[in-house]
Amino acid sequence: MFYILHKVAEKLSFKPSKKVLTIAAATFFLAAGFFYYFFASPPADFPVNSIYSIPEKSNLSEIANEAEKNHIIKSALALKVLTILFSGNKGVISGDYVLDRKENVFEIAQRFTDGDFRLSAVKITVPEGFSVYDIAELLSKKDDLRNFNKEDFISLAKDKEGYLYPDTYFFLPNIKAKQIIEIMMDNFRDKVELIQKDAKKFNKTFQEVLIMASILEKEVRTAEDRRIVAGILWKRIKIGMPLQVDAVFPYITQKKDRAIAKDDLKINSPYNTYLNKGLPPGPISNPSLDAIESAINPKETKYLFYISDKKGITHFASTLEEHNKNIARYLR
Repeated sequence: MFYILHKVAEKLSFKPSKKVLTIAAATFFLAAGFFYYFFASPPADFPVNSIYSIPEKSNLSEIANEAEKNHIIKSALALKVLTILFSGNKGVISGDYVLDRKENVFEIAQRFTDGDFRLSAVKITVPEGFSVYDIAELLSKKDDLRNFNKEDFISLAKDKEGYLYPDTYFFLPNIKAKQIIEIMMDNFRDKVELIQKDAKKFNKTFQEVLIMASILEKEVRTAEDRRIVAGILWKRIKIGMPLQVDAVFPYITQKKDRAIAKDDLKINSPYNTYLNKGLPPGPISNPSLDAIESAINPKETKYLFYISDKKGITHFASTLEEHNKNIARYLR
């Protein structure tokens, strides 16, 4: 640094003292350090992987102060100066900005004045038969959904079980739990509009049909088997026999990775179809159209019992004796 200043002085035919050179060098480094700290480097605690919202009609001072308060920039003054330089009187464009990496105040000012939100749709596929809790878990693992709150989703959606249509969706990263629920419910209404009329002809309420469909979705795999099992389960209800379906227990316990134990059959829950006759009080999953149609179009057979083996193949029986033989053959 001394060498550079000395050469400059020589060009100017000026021979500065060592003290002058020291002061000049110190001033230079101080200015460089100031520039780097406030302009070239982002805050150490910059909120990476978050969304920063600028409300409409916010003035530049409010925006700059809030950005500094939220550790997006180090200097509100720097942002105000750069905003004026970049956009003149146009100022900052309001909206939701994805902060996907650390950026300095130059980059932030450029984005805020250009409206560079970086909002690209996130593809989410919700499988058929997922419950509200399953969907919440799925969405919580998507890092791109930066405003999603798992607990909020469960709280808002738990009484909407069955009405969140399983499908492929494209959500913006700033979407919130309430908006996701609304989109999925709108999709459900569009998909089942015609089927609801068929439910009335079947002499069941649509809620009853939906509960049955949610069970069929979890109990058996193929459309043909679902129609047969629908016939069996509606028949059990008609003759006053408990449904005795195992698919309710993962919903009751919220434990997906363990086999159903004998003690589970004694759990005091309105969803326990071994202790209570009739349908559970609500759906246990969000079923597909196929499952809903199977619930409305059951196939009448001589069967009263069924099991699914370890490969998912369904085996039917007319009597308890035949059923026990199937259990011994395919499950033990």
